[in-house]
Amino acid sequence: MQGLRQWRRVVAWGASLTVHDNVANIKDMRRPREYLGQLELMVLLAVARPGGEAYGVQISKYIEDASGREVSLASVYVALERLERKGLVTSTLGEPTPQRGGRARTYFKPTAAGVREARAACATLQRLSGGLAALKGTFA
Repeated sequence: MQGLRQWRRVVAWGASLTVHDNVANIKDMRRPREYLGQLELMVLLAVARPGGEAYGVQISKYIEDASGREVSLASVYVALERLERKGLVTSTLGEPTPQRGGRARTYFKPTAAGVREARAACATLQRLSGGLAALKGTFA
């Protein structure tokens, strides 16, 4: 039959291969790797510090103290939202406090994937920075 098309679909190793009349169409179905931006990584590392959960002001202050850079609270919360969407941190609502006018704080803690991502990023940065000692004194 001339008008009948033959379709075959093969899925292996995260790739989808559709064969139509001997013409292959390969589509990668694996989720692309999402790399963390510098602020996201700093926020993730601040959240992953020992001591449990952290809230926005603590995270912002820690980044400021550790890096010497002023970080706006709004940018910290935007980064926290992105990290939560990526599954790297979780949030919980604390108890309302009279000091905050009855509002509750949102506390953040890293997920297991967040801890793995933070460790992997730190290891990568250490490997990449290994050549800096050899460059000592070469910059004016």
